[in-house]
Amino acid sequence: MKPTWCHWDGDTLVLKVHIQPRAARDEIAGVHADHLKLRIAAPPVSGKANTQLIGFLASEFRVPRSQIKLLSGERSRDKRVAIRTPKTHPDWMSASQE
Repeated sequence: MKPTWCHWDGDTLVLKVHIQPRAARDEIAGVHADHLKLRIAAPPVSGKANTQLIGFLASEFRVPRSQIKLLSGERSRDKRVAIRTPKTHPDWMSASQE
């Protein structure tokens, strides 16, 4: 079954994510409604959580930070993120599609 929190737009992967800031560490926490839930260690002030989110996704998908764009939700816990030409699909992404 295809997850509702991601889709492809050409060579760009678009994720709908729900962020829990000020977590103990950056990690995937499952699915929250129709969003992928991510825990991010940074606080939600001065764009720190968004910056941390982009860094975490860049590491997970093995792309430069410049290939990740926040499409919406800059000041919200619910966000849409575009990842241009991801080099890999993390294990957690494959497992969630089964």
